[in-house]
Amino acid sequence: MYQSDTIAAIATSLNSSGIGIIRVSGEDSISIVDTIFRGKNKLKDCDSHTIQYGHIYSGDEIVDEVLVLIMKAPRSYTTEDVVEIDCHGGILVLKKVLSLLVKAGARIAEPGEFTKRAFLNGRIDLSEAESIMDLISSNSELAMKNSIKQLSGSLNKIIVSLRDKILYETAFIESALDDPEHYDLTGYPEKLKGKVEEIIDTVDGLIDSFNSGHILKEGINTLILGKPNAGKSSLLNTLSRRERAIVTDIPGTTRDTLEEQITINGVSLNIIDTAGIRETDDVVEKIGVDKAIDSIDDADLILFVLDSSRPLDENDEFIINKILDKKVIILLNKSDLSSVINEEEIYNKYNKCVISFSSVSLDGLKTLESTITDMFFNGEVRSDDTLYITNSRQAACLSNAKSSLENVLTSIDNMMPEDFFSIDLMDAYSYLGEITGETIDDDLANKIFSEFCMGK
Repeated sequence: MYQSDTIAAIATSLNSSGIGIIRVSGEDSISIVDTIFRGKNKLKDCDSHTIQYGHIYSGDEIVDEVLVLIMKAPRSYTTEDVVEIDCHGGILVLKKVLSLLVKAGARIAEPGEFTKRAFLNGRIDLSEAESIMDLISSNSELAMKNSIKQLSGSLNKIIVSLRDKILYETAFIESALDDPEHYDLTGYPEKLKGKVEEIIDTVDGLIDSFNSGHILKEGINTLILGKPNAGKSSLLNTLSRRERAIVTDIPGTTRDTLEEQITINGVSLNIIDTAGIRETDDVVEKIGVDKAIDSIDDADLILFVLDSSRPLDENDEFIINKILDKKVIILLNKSDLSSVINEEEIYNKYNKCVISFSSVSLDGLKTLESTITDMFFNGEVRSDDTLYITNSRQAACLSNAKSSLENVLTSIDNMMPEDFFSIDLMDAYSYLGEITGETIDDDLANKIFSEFCMGK
């Protein structure tokens, strides 16, 4: 059990709103709040998980009319005594109440400290703690559902199971080396090889899920490219379902990047509309063109818009040569007009996915949406029990564990002594423990909670 002083923080966004919540956690949380709260009963005399009505006072002056929620240890988020004060949401009111709590003996919580205490007190493991921040920052329904799976312990169960298997084999090896009369290692390396390969298969599945998981969490960085008047801004407006960009017949209307976030098939797309790429003497337009070109490197997906009513020119060729190594969907825009280029011609020329599209008739929109899903999630973003690894730290731990397990296989193939097996097995055991927080040091824990939990 982690012993701590009493901390307090504003738990809701610090802006003008109807309600604002201040959270207090620690051994003295109830007695500290009692010094500034006046209700029908003293909070120390109230039952756990009850709500009390009353007022916050500064001396004899009423600060706010509040509801106070009491959650006594261990049945709270941090497993400590926790008090939540529901105030009116004015910024000045919240800051005033918080200052009174500090004056009464509480300390301002550090970033992520409530979640850190929940972790240190065994209420949640590290993967669940990280999933809380993912849940808070979810920008799509599928990302939210995946965070809830991790928060409910889905990843923990897998990691615990893998570590138990590794620990069993390590214990068997150590017992056999210490007591060869009662433990026979004859033929054991081959048996161990099969078991390690099974563990690697599970780890591989989790690592592979990160390819989709980080996109599920962060969204697909999608860049719209094309020459002036190809229909890029119209495409942005179509995808965002609103008039986000100015559309005119004048070439070079868009001179800077426009950003919009949309959701397609449950997946978030971070869309950037760029200036039309062409040779220009206009200083401002040239800056926009350069920004468009510079954005290519950071894009996960490029929507290259071609005006199908006009033949290809040197601007189109310049763009395609810049993006040949990227995931690209070529949109033959203005398919509602008479076309001078077709899908087969462009596909044969560039060997990239080609879709006929119209921002007017919406022809090709469903095809575009399903193609994006297919590119990044093999045609299906699953919302069942599939678990996606979305955290790069967890993915790195899994990769390190896999390397250690592969070292075991190498040692077996090279007929090395059995104690070599146990060394690498325990390394894998330790790396997997870093995912749940079983084997991390204090500095790493502090870094994780300060960066990922942001004071929640």
